[in-house]
Amino acid sequence: MFFNRVKPKVLTFRERIDSLAAAGFTTQADASGGVRVSRGECAAVVKEGPDGMPDVGKAGIRMGGEIAELVSAGYQMFLMTRSGRKQPARADQLHALHDFTEDLREGLGLESLYNQGLGTTTARHLYDRVDERDVAGEKEAWRSVKADGVYNS
Repeated sequence: MFFNRVKPKVLTFRERIDSLAAAGFTTQADASGGVRVSRGECAAVVKEGPDGMPDVGKAGIRMGGEIAELVSAGYQMFLMTRSGRKQPARADQLHALHDFTEDLREGLGLESLYNQGLGTTTARHLYDRVDERDVAGEKEAWRSVKADGVYNS
């Protein structure tokens, strides 16, 4: 008929992961229950979301056995691991990371957002010169800290 439309096939999580090999990515099981996807020096952990769609974790550069995430320090971007290793990010690493995330999202069939397409984005910004801003627990503004770390009223 005139209005007979073909229903699009909805891919499963496993089918989406398997299709990444054709795009030049390598996949392996991760200890966190997800799949570690890598290409070159870039890597990300992809987990299955509650709706069955892939949930891409923060992509980064491999440093040893860890994935170093990008952190903005205001004057420069740094690569930082969860164990605390930190190194300045080079321009070629930023370009590779941006290309990696765009290709990964396209390979998984996810939509690409405008602000992410402009350049590499970071989730952590450590450039406002406020000590321990990203540490859990708010401090009272009226208290001062002694040299030994004890609060005074």
